[in-house]
Amino acid sequence: MKILVFGRGVIGSQYGWAFEQAGHTVDFYVRKEKKDVYAQGINATIYDGRIKDYRRFHWNNCFIDEIPIPHEYDLIFLSVNPEQVPAAMDFLTSKIGNATLLFFCNYGRNVYEAIGSIPSNQVVFGFPGAGGGYEGNDLYGILLKSVEIGCTGMVPSSREQEVINLFKSAGFKISMQKDIDQWLFIHYLMNAAMEGAAVEAGGFREAISSSEALSHMVLNIRKMTPYLKAKNFKKNGLLIAMSILPPKFMGVVMKNLIYKPGSPMHMAQSHNHFKPGYAIEEIKKDAKNLGIILDL
Repeated sequence: MKILVFGRGVIGSQYGWAFEQAGHTVDFYVRKEKKDVYAQGINATIYDGRIKDYRRFHWNNCFIDEIPIPHEYDLIFLSVNPEQVPAAMDFLTSKIGNATLLFFCNYGRNVYEAIGSIPSNQVVFGFPGAGGGYEGNDLYGILLKSVEIGCTGMVPSSREQEVINLFKSAGFKISMQKDIDQWLFIHYLMNAAMEGAAVEAGGFREAISSSEALSHMVLNIRKMTPYLKAKNFKKNGLLIAMSILPPKFMGVVMKNLIYKPGSPMHMAQSHNHFKPGYAIEEIKKDAKNLGIILDL
């Protein structure tokens, strides 16, 4: 398969590398002013869940700064920050051609509205099992074995099946989601709760290093319960646990188990330099439209 990754973000970089290792052709579309900087390649330290161990390598990936029309890409891989989605979709609309668009974004609004005029039958929705961040050209990431892929019918469409086969060819396990819109919204809500803790603590590294900050994340989840009810969304197992177990206990568990110093999750979040706050404001704005004031 011939794949174009939009941008050189940490998610696209890790999956692009995995796809290339599996024998696929992978290019990265980047802005002209970034091409020379990125041409130095990536020095990667990745915890790879497929082998349950770390990989350290240098990768010279292939960059383009213009998308030809017509092009021969089978798949365009899109994983950008939520505030970047509208501009990315506007840009790709005239360049999609016959390619499948893999919408692999952390997004809290209606994903079917997000794709604009791109035909919905050309889009596959999903969510990565990956994270991390860059320090210059040094990538510190975590690449889990499982990924989420949306299924719009009783069985996967031909394009959904092609994406499933792509990930399987690279050794990933597929978790199918019948209601990917709801799944993405619940994840976005949890992400907003973590962002609230990160804003309060001064960043993601500081938040995961503090059981108090992580307990505030749990409290943020609880504060959003009226909003979830108004949206008619049911809590998943993790949200239910956070609604029942004491926040201080959950904070200690997350700090000492999930984000234990030296663990893959700790490494990934320690290098996450995304500025927190956008998801919180989006959730608060949407809640206000429903007559609910959230104190996050």
